Amino acid sequence: MSQKVLLNATEINIALHRLACQLIENHDTFTDTVLIGIQPRGVFLAERLKTVLEEDYKIKNIQLGYLDITFYRDDFRRSGKSLEANKTNIDFVVEDKKVVFIDDVLYTGRSIRSALTAVQSFGRPLEIELLTLIDRRFSRHLPIQPDYRGRQVDAINNEKVKVCWKENEGEDMVYLVSN
Repeated sequence: MSQKVLLNATEINIALHRLACQLIENHDTFTDTVLIGIQPRGVFLAERLKTVLEEDYKIKNIQLGYLDITFYRDDFRRSGKSLEANKTNIDFVVEDKKVVFIDDVLYTGRSIRSALTAVQSFGRPLEIELLTLIDRRFSRHLPIQPDYRGRQVDAINNEKVKVCWKENEGEDMVYLVSN
């Protein structure tokens, strides 16, 4: 198994600031916009973005929630192993709000399709956008594309993208792993 560094800690930080600036361009004060991190891995990116927006760009009152999609997935009954759900924490109404889904890697698009279904339990958003740190553009099963991307990667199917966060794995790094 070999690993190639796609983004180091400095490059991740630059991407976070660029993504934050793009969000500010489109959502200004975030009064009608909510951020939703898709569990489990999108939460780290969502929290980092919220911190950058608040501390570096002085945006106040950003609403951030976490959405678990485990039981909305189209493959959750296909596996012999039992799935463990994560926590959904959305303490605001998404009705008539602009929602930005945040996930670390966009691969097949199935997680985002599940999130689109799951978020309907919290109201009908005015619009939904997708922000992802890594876009694996040649692996899509569904016609889903990010509105905001940190980096686009041309990974073939036997390669995996592994995003590491300091809070979880002890380092900020993105690897391309091949067997």
